[in-house]
Amino acid sequence: MLSSDDRYEISETLALHAHISDENHLDRLEELFTPDAVYDMSASGMGAFTGMDAIHAAAAGLAQSGHAPLAHFVTNIVVTGRGDNEADALSKGLMIMADGSPHAVTYADTLRRHDGHWRISHRIITPARAPRPADAS
Repeated sequence: MLSSDDRYEISETLALHAHISDENHLDRLEELFTPDAVYDMSASGMGAFTGMDAIHAAAAGLAQSGHAPLAHFVTNIVVTGRGDNEADALSKGLMIMADGSPHAVTYADTLRRHDGHWRISHRIITPARAPRPADAS
């Protein structure tokens, strides 16, 4: 069962992602992810990246492209324990893109204790989309 301290540290890890990304402190990504982490942006057409080298390269490429979000906001965090050393977190994200447009996403994260700290081991990012109208037939 997760303690209040665990839930707090998990929420802090998710929030820290926004600060590290927005300030382009990519040298600090290890504070967020396990070495074998998977960062899956397939739903946005950007693919999935496994391991710190691939995650770092993808983040650096996005930053250099000029298309990286200017600001990330994470909210509505719901944490569910999977035992003492693993948890799931579901949260909402809002990103302000380089062109000023807002984009909403859902983060589905699995976190694991690594070196005594909660780190993201698997992240799936799903863009918010308008619901499809029901079939009129």
